[in-house]
Amino acid sequence: MGSKEIKSPGMGIKSPGMGSNEIKSPGMGIKSPGMGSKEIKSPEDLPENSARLDPNSDSFHSKKLGIYFAESDDRRTVISGGYVGGTTPVNIRGKPITDLSKTGGWIAAFFIFGNEMAERMAYFGLAVNMVTFMFYVMHRPFASSANAVNNFLGISQASSVLGGFLADAYLGRYWTIAIFTTVYLAGLTGITLSATMSVLMPSQDHCDQLSLILGGCEPAKSWQMTYLYTVLYITAFGAAGIRPCVSSFGADQFDERSKDYKAHLDRFFNFFYLSVTIGAIVAFTMVVYVQMKHGWGSAFGSLAIAMGISNVVFFAGTPLYRHRLPGGSPLTRVAQVLVAAVRKRHASFSSSEFVGLYEVPGKHSAIKGSRKIAHTDDFRCLDKAALQLKEDGANPSPWRLCTVTQVEEVKILIKLLPVSACTIMLSVILTEFLTLSVQQAYTLNTHMGHLKLPVTCMPVFPGLSIFLILSLYYYTFVPLSRRITGHPHGASQLQRVGVGLAVSILSVGWAGVFERYRRNYAIKHGFEALFLTAMPNLSAYWLLIQYCLIGIAEVFCLVGLLEFLYQEAPDAMRSMASAYAAIAGGLGCFVATILNNIIESITGNDDEGRPSWLSQNINKGRFDYLYWLLMVLSVVNFCVFVYSARRYKYRTLLRSESELTSTNAGVSSAAGN
Repeated sequence: MGSKEIKSPGMGIKSPGMGSNEIKSPGMGIKSPGMGSKEIKSPEDLPENSARLDPNSDSFHSKKLGIYFAESDDRRTVISGGYVGGTTPVNIRGKPITDLSKTGGWIAAFFIFGNEMAERMAYFGLAVNMVTFMFYVMHRPFASSANAVNNFLGISQASSVLGGFLADAYLGRYWTIAIFTTVYLAGLTGITLSATMSVLMPSQDHCDQLSLILGGCEPAKSWQMTYLYTVLYITAFGAAGIRPCVSSFGADQFDERSKDYKAHLDRFFNFFYLSVTIGAIVAFTMVVYVQMKHGWGSAFGSLAIAMGISNVVFFAGTPLYRHRLPGGSPLTRVAQVLVAAVRKRHASFSSSEFVGLYEVPGKHSAIKGSRKIAHTDDFRCLDKAALQLKEDGANPSPWRLCTVTQVEEVKILIKLLPVSACTIMLSVILTEFLTLSVQQAYTLNTHMGHLKLPVTCMPVFPGLSIFLILSLYYYTFVPLSRRITGHPHGASQLQRVGVGLAVSILSVGWAGVFERYRRNYAIKHGFEALFLTAMPNLSAYWLLIQYCLIGIAEVFCLVGLLEFLYQEAPDAMRSMASAYAAIAGGLGCFVATILNNIIESITGNDDEGRPSWLSQNINKGRFDYLYWLLMVLSVVNFCVFVYSARRYKYRTLLRSESELTSTNAGVSSAAGN
């Protein structure tokens, strides 16, 4: 037989023992997403003599695709210190970085840590202080104040999908962070004005603690609350653009070719969450201290100043950052796959019209900023979107024929959903602790020797436990767990998520036990009606057990989840995938609000004089019942997670050259026969 030559831009690979036909890659036949009218175009010249293999064989799809992966990004070529591929780092002007040694790495990552630290400081500062601000200054009931803050927390996280979409589709992670961090600063400035200007607050005259309890203080006017909610949600909108991008942008600073890449990535996400924790600790201590000494305006103003400083630091690191090109609208690509799969739902893989599963030739995928993704057998119904038939012709619509890489992107997003969804329950517990445990602390003695800690400082203890655990993580947990699991990092990402969910069950279970004891103690010692009076002989530090347990749960669950989403996500959808964690957190806040409203309506009856579980008088309510309900739901959630995790198969990002050679040989042999 003669020789058959396969050419792609810039390279040529000859396979001996094949025919003389020549197959050329399309060259300019592929348009970058978002640059033309069609997101993906088929090659101008398709192979006319596609190999006919047994469609029932296991190797059928891989052999059909082998020719297209022969020069894919799975074999990246080093050029002038950089590398050519779908994920090639570029500078801020979109040009490939020729010398990676002058950019990225830990130095660039630390500039990004500062931005996340300030964002978390503001987030937690508002979370813990806004409830008491609305109660004491705006004269809103505790229940409605807690729900308003839960909604703020939920919107700031659930709307992260918008920030992730803009980053992956059009702006890139750097510009998305730059824009939304400015919006965040504007919202914090507006909140500071709300706490500073008397015209934006109701009158505080003749408003003592008894008047607050009895509802005798002048309530805030509707326009005053409208202004507060507006600036609060502007702040939430700003956070929505930062949260899904910061962790991914930081991880982008590390070289995927490095042999220590996974170790660097593992440490990065631990340090990243450490910066989150430091921001939370500052919010629960220094910001509370400023509020007590200098008032609400100074407290919220300090958050705005911190955000302003972090913005300056973030922009100062611009020359050091490595960027990834946005790959066009991920939602459009998902929609194209779904539409194409529905259109060809009746087509058969064994049909005489079947040419193969479609992928563009050459070393680049049709999606800018993304490597090619090998075909998998999951969700076979979606493979119909890449089912190439003779009737498709040489230039089919992307709404009728998609590449294998595009189909695999959708499969990956679907497979990531169950794991992310199982972390919603942890967010519910965290949200309830942030609001309800503050009410518990008001009834307890917060003295530490001669020092009396403010109630709003109590959530600092989960932060301190997280800080301690992260500091000792590589010296205690990793060596011990490595002996048990044999995993080089102590535990896989999903194992760490599972450990976190298990510890959260213990946390909420203890919370129920202690709350039952606290309530019975209050009734026994005559404090039933004094729900804002501290009981001198019952210490608030019993709450530390549930706080520290939930801190441990956060470390394992959320750090593992962030790393899991980043590594498993498609190259051009990493911000969207990172948004899964934030969306789960936001949904947890909404679920907490919905759950609280349901409990209020079912368990309380004003006509019968029966207080609800969440009565404003905590000593007459039944917070313990709520905690135990959360424990039962958490156990069910944990079982669902274990089932999902056992079924999940980690994605293989790169294949070895020997595997690629084997695949190509298989294609050559099949074609020759």
